[in-house]
Amino acid sequence: MNNNNDNWLYTISPKQKLINLNLKEIWDYRDLLFLFVKRNIITVYKQTILGPLWYFIQPLFTSVIFTLIFNNMANIPTGDGVPPFLFNLAGITSWNYFKECLTGTSNTFAQNQGIFGKVYFPRVIVPLSTVITNLFKFGIQLLVFVGFYMYYVFFSNVELIIEPTKAIVALPIIIILMGLLGLGLGMIISSMTTKYRDLKILVAFGVQLLMYGSAVMYPLSYFKQKLPEISWVVEYNPMTTIIEAFRYMALGVGDYSLLKMIYAIVICLVLFLFGLIMFNRTEKSFIDTI
Repeated sequence: MNNNNDNWLYTISPKQKLINLNLKEIWDYRDLLFLFVKRNIITVYKQTILGPLWYFIQPLFTSVIFTLIFNNMANIPTGDGVPPFLFNLAGITSWNYFKECLTGTSNTFAQNQGIFGKVYFPRVIVPLSTVITNLFKFGIQLLVFVGFYMYYVFFSNVELIIEPTKAIVALPIIIILMGLLGLGLGMIISSMTTKYRDLKILVAFGVQLLMYGSAVMYPLSYFKQKLPEISWVVEYNPMTTIIEAFRYMALGVGDYSLLKMIYAIVICLVLFLFGLIMFNRTEKSFIDTI
C-alpha cells in the first residue's frame, strides 16, 4: 500500500517561473554538460581529412579574401599603421564566435526532439554546451590572431602603429557578451522554429546580412563617413560595438566608448533574458508542436 507521505528524491514538473536558470540543477547535471561539450568537439570534424585544422583555415582564408576585395580592390582604409589582414582577422575572430553560438543554438528543439521526448534533464544544458564548445574554437582562433599579431610586430619590415590598450583587461567581458548575445538570439529562434519552420531557412541568410551590418570588414568610422544617413543601423548593432571594442583593445583602433559598451551590455542581457523566457515556455509544450 502506497503512503502519500513518501519523500520523493526528485519531482519532475513543468517550470512555473518564466526566468529560471535553475543553476543548482544545471550543476547537478554538470557531467552531462561536459559530455555534450566533448561530443560536440569530437564529432564535428571526426570524419574530415583536415580535422581541427579547419579551425585555423576558415578565419585565415576569410581574412585573405576580405583583404583582397575590400582593402586592395575597394580601397577601404583600416587605420594608419594597421595591416589590413590583421584588421580583418580581428573582426573575423570575434564575429565567428558569435555566429557559431547563434547558428548552433538556433535549432536546439528540432535537432534534439528525440532526446527531449524520452529522457529528462535541464534542456538549457544543450544550448549552453554549444556556447562552451564554441569557446574552445574561439580560443584556438584567438591564438591564431595572436600569432599573426606577434609576426607583424617582431618580424614584419612594414612600419606599424599597433599596440594593445589598457582596455584589453576587459576582453573576458567582450567574450561573455558575444556568448550571451548568440545564446539569447539562438534560443529565441529555436523557440520560434517549433511552429515556424521557415525560420531555419532564413537563419543562414540572415546571419550573412548581419555580418555585413556589423562592421566586420570595415571600420565603423568609414561607414559613417560614406553613408551617414543609414549609419545608425550599423552603429546601434551591439555586435558592431563588440567588434570595434575588440579591435580597439588589440590594435588600438576602433570606435570605442564606455557609453557604447554599457549600451551593448544592456542589449545583450535583455536579449538573453527574453530568449530564456521563450525557451522555458516552449520547453513545456514543444513536443506537441514540433
